[in-house]
Order: sequence, then C-alpha cells, then structure tokens
Amino acid sequence: MFLMGIALIAASSVMAQDLKNKDVPQVVKTALMSKYPQAAKVGWEKEKGNYEANWGGKSGEDNSVMFTPAGKFIEIVKAIPISSLPATVAPYVAAHYKGAKIKEAGKVTDAAGKTMYEAEIKGGDLIFDEKGNFIKKD
Repeated sequence: MFLMGIALIAASSVMAQDLKNKDVPQVVKTALMSKYPQAAKVGWEKEKGNYEANWGGKSGEDNSVMFTPAGKFIEIVKAIPISSLPATVAPYVAAHYKGAKIKEAGKVTDAAGKTMYEAEIKGGDLIFDEKGNFIKKD
C-alpha cells in the first residue's frame, strides 16, 4: 500500500498542475506579455518544472507557450486542424498505435525557430519533425 502511494505521488508530479495567476512568477508573466501581448484570459499550468500559458479558442488552449522559471521562452504550440498535420503522421499512428485516433494536433515552434508537429492520442503526445518523421512520444 505504501509503495502504491509513492507511485501515485511520483506520477502526479510529472503531470501538469493547474496554477492560479498569483502563483506564477512575475518574470514569467512579463515574458509572456512581452512576447505575446495579444494573450488574453490566460490559464497557467506547471509542467516538468516549467510554466505553461494557455489562451485562445473555445477550449482556451489554441496557444500553449512554455517558459522556464526564469522567464526564458522554450516553445509555443499552436492548435491546428488534424488534417494540417504532415501526410505521413496519420499512417504512422495507424501502423504503430493500433486503434488510436488523433484527438488534437499542434504546430510546435521552439526558441531556435525549429518546427515540429504534435499529435495527441490517448496516452500521450506523439512528436514529429517538420517532414512528418516520428521523433518521440511525450
């Protein structure tokens, strides 16, 4: 029973944690407003020690931007239609994740300007390069 409790705590520390605006460092909020002044009705999460700002669209998550605790930009994920993923993504998912359906898709741009794509399936996010080649499961 004790080990199950430890495992549950460890698993929850990896998952995103919703935050109130007051719990986000000012340097992170300033970095967001400096880089994305159009961001409104921002929701915050803490994920893997970093801060994620979400805003826009019906779900409030058309844009997801990640910053370090020091306010350094890591990446932005912009929601895109699943049909806008590179043509190789859907066949890859069908071949390697039997029965899985892509629920959401995003175009990822990191701090260096590198573009990747994200396909969300049950159990995680699949990351592909700009040509649609599989990179990793997140």
